[in-house]
Amino acid sequence: MSEARIYGVAWLQVPGVGPVLLRRIQSHFGDLGVAWRVGAAALAEVEGIGMLSAERIVEERSHIQPEQLYERYSRQNANFWSMGEPDYPQILQEIPDPPVLLHYQGQVEALQGPGVAIVGTRSPSEYGKRWARRLAAALSKAGFTIISGLAAGIDSIAHTACLAAGGRTIAVLGCGVDVIYPPENRQLYHEILETGLVVSEYSQGTLPMRATFPQRNRIIAGLSRAVLIIEAPQKSGALITAYVANDYGREVYALPGNLDNPKAMGCLGLISRGAQLILGEGHLLEMLGRLPQLDQDADPEPTSPSLPEHLLPVWQAVAEESTSFDRIIQSSQMNTDEVNSALLQLELMGLITQLPGMFYQRL
Repeated sequence: MSEARIYGVAWLQVPGVGPVLLRRIQSHFGDLGVAWRVGAAALAEVEGIGMLSAERIVEERSHIQPEQLYERYSRQNANFWSMGEPDYPQILQEIPDPPVLLHYQGQVEALQGPGVAIVGTRSPSEYGKRWARRLAAALSKAGFTIISGLAAGIDSIAHTACLAAGGRTIAVLGCGVDVIYPPENRQLYHEILETGLVVSEYSQGTLPMRATFPQRNRIIAGLSRAVLIIEAPQKSGALITAYVANDYGREVYALPGNLDNPKAMGCLGLISRGAQLILGEGHLLEMLGRLPQLDQDADPEPTSPSLPEHLLPVWQAVAEESTSFDRIIQSSQMNTDEVNSALLQLELMGLITQLPGMFYQRL
């Protein structure tokens, strides 16, 4: 029972202390337990807290018994991380308003590897459905974790296509992790739990409300290194995710659509404001390969996969940054035909990708 867990639960009971302010408190004091015990003068040094607010926080805090509160809370919520704990997803610590508590069910291993969000309208066209499936499958096979919101439409299609491709997927809910919404996604919810993860900042039993979904969307963006918008009308929750992702410094990609399709107008608007254009699976994988953030948690010297002897020298010659064909021949000490054949096999295995100009890169 760590202090971060005890005091994460306790701080949530203090009126007026939300995720942004609590993130500042944690950054200022380095520990939520330490912050709980300081006086008003010390709290007033935190950005966004004046002396009057600090005195009010201290007064509210005096009515809370953290240990007793935690015991009651943990009986109803068995699985959760608190901001500041070692197991709390590091990528969420990067954003200014991370959830104080993140509840989960399923396989925590799904958090490994770079995450890409796929979101969009609840009533997509056949075009949107087709491209959501194609992109989710391609990204899953390339080792990306697919993140979405378990909503009807694009979200559900992305989760389903990822599972069908044998990939990892994370569903971020706008309700408790034990509440299935929409109800028709019951089977998909249970399939995700088998190999993926369901997360929420809301305690178990919390029902979905209109206000919880925009809050949920910031977690989708926060867990992702890039966000893909497939189809979205001009007023759409998916656009909220895109705007928040942009504020967080995540890359935003949008699927171009038909001007006659109202569900494409949100994507076209994003593209006009600088979102990256999706031109197909290969193009998207190439663009994602250029994101430096995607490799930040990778081993500098990755373990070689189990490969036939004739493929291993070529795989070792391809760096994580783009590598020219001539450099691969020189490093592998193999002839042109052998290298060509090996590169094709490695590409089909999802281990490398070809870039423009006869350059190659590890996935």
